[in-house]
Amino acid sequence: METQKAIDILKMAILMERRGYAFYVKVAENSSDPDIKHIFLVMADEETKHVKFLSEQFMHYEKEHKFAHVDLLDLAHEEFANLILSEEMKKKISSAGFEAAAISAAVDFEKRAIEVYSKQAGLTEDPNEKALYQWLADWEKGHLKVLNEIDNELKEKIWNDNQFWPF
Repeated sequence: METQKAIDILKMAILMERRGYAFYVKVAENSSDPDIKHIFLVMADEETKHVKFLSEQFMHYEKEHKFAHVDLLDLAHEEFANLILSEEMKKKISSAGFEAAAISAAVDFEKRAIEVYSKQAGLTEDPNEKALYQWLADWEKGHLKVLNEIDNELKEKIWNDNQFWPF
């Protein structure tokens, strides 16, 4: 891969993750419920991990003009999913319009990240770069799955609560 293109993609990815971090922290700051605040802080922490991996690659690539091999852990999203998808948590989120809107926006962030990482993983021939971007895409897919489930349940609840059915 052309050196400048790789650096530009890494810069864009780092910026995207930092924006995600800032968004999740802001939502946490504006949430009055400690459990919901915790969820968004966990999301922010995950974005910080992504920035760390990407920054390490950026520094290595800038110096060596190749991606470093990184032992990418197969981190499970189960604990995160169980925390958010508990019935109690869904009730808290559904009663909080701001957080519900934030979840919808987070779905868009995650979709964009998956698109960027998947595309880059498919374009590169460098096995270390491919592994890094595929791992990030998969991690973001875990986030997206959880957020989509919550978002869909919130939509259904709104439809049911408002008897918004065409029949």
